[in-house]
Order: sequence, then structure tokens, then C-alpha cells
Amino acid sequence: MRPQRPISEHAKRSLKELLRKTKTKADFQRVQCIWLRATLGMPSDQVALAVGFSPATVKKLWSQYFSGGEEILIGRGRGGRRRANLSLEEEETILAHFFEKAKNGGVLVVNEVKAVYEEAVGHSVPKSTVYRMLARHGWRKIAPRPRHSKADPQEMEAFKKTPRNSQSGG
Repeated sequence: MRPQRPISEHAKRSLKELLRKTKTKADFQRVQCIWLRATLGMPSDQVALAVGFSPATVKKLWSQYFSGGEEILIGRGRGGRRRANLSLEEEETILAHFFEKAKNGGVLVVNEVKAVYEEAVGHSVPKSTVYRMLARHGWRKIAPRPRHSKADPQEMEAFKKTPRNSQSGG
């Protein structure tokens, strides 16, 4: 087994201070992974046992720390759009044309948006991808329900004017 990469005294003090400043459990665990190695010289399997991570995760954190510094330890969320086809800005540029069309009273046709989206991405996508993109950018269907094709306004007015019996069942 090769020897561990040394961590400077300044870095050890900085990690100790960082442990005090952490606000979330996840941040504390990540800093603790590095701190246990720096101060106690613990191997990855013991650090993993102490912190509650797998040894592979501990080694990955060590590697990230040595390449990226302390910034990678604090504030990293678990969420994100890891499988996004386009960035949010690219989606906005695609929808910009359709926003203009909608402002002028046009109707949004999802198949048209889907065709433009697929052209930008370079492969076909399901309609649900387009609907989720529209929802992500605040689009929603705000349209009155269309009238029934057989609706007769005269019959509706006549119905409104006819008295109804309000019989109470008893």
C-alpha cells in the first residue's frame, strides 16, 4: 500500500475551523472525512466506519479535496439536473419564440415545441419531457373550456327561466 499524501499543518487547522462552521450533517461528515485522515492518520476503511460512508466514498472525497480544496466540502447539494438534455438558458431560448407567439394570442402546440426541442437536442424525446420543460418555465394551460358543439344558447336561456321544484324529501 502506498503512503498517504501529507496534509499541511495549516490545512489541519483550517479543517478544524471548518468543522465548527458547518451547518448541515452532510457538510460535517464530508469535512470529518478529511479531518480524521489529517489529524489521526486513519485509513479509508476506519474513516468510513466512523463517518458512516463507504470506503469508496471516503477515497473519492479525499481525491476531490486534494484536487479542489475545501470548496468541495461545503454546500454541495444532493439534487440537480444530472440528466438534463439542455441547460435552463438553452430551454429559455427555445421557448422565447413561443412566448412571443403566445403574447400575440397564439396557441401553443406541444408538437411544434417538441420538434424544435428534438432538433436542438439531436434525438427524439417523449412528450412528457416537453411538458416538464414547459412546467419548469411557468407555462400552464389557461384557456376556457370550449363549448359543446351541440350547445344551443336559446335552450340554455329557456332552461334558466324555468322554475324548479324545490321539494324537500320528507
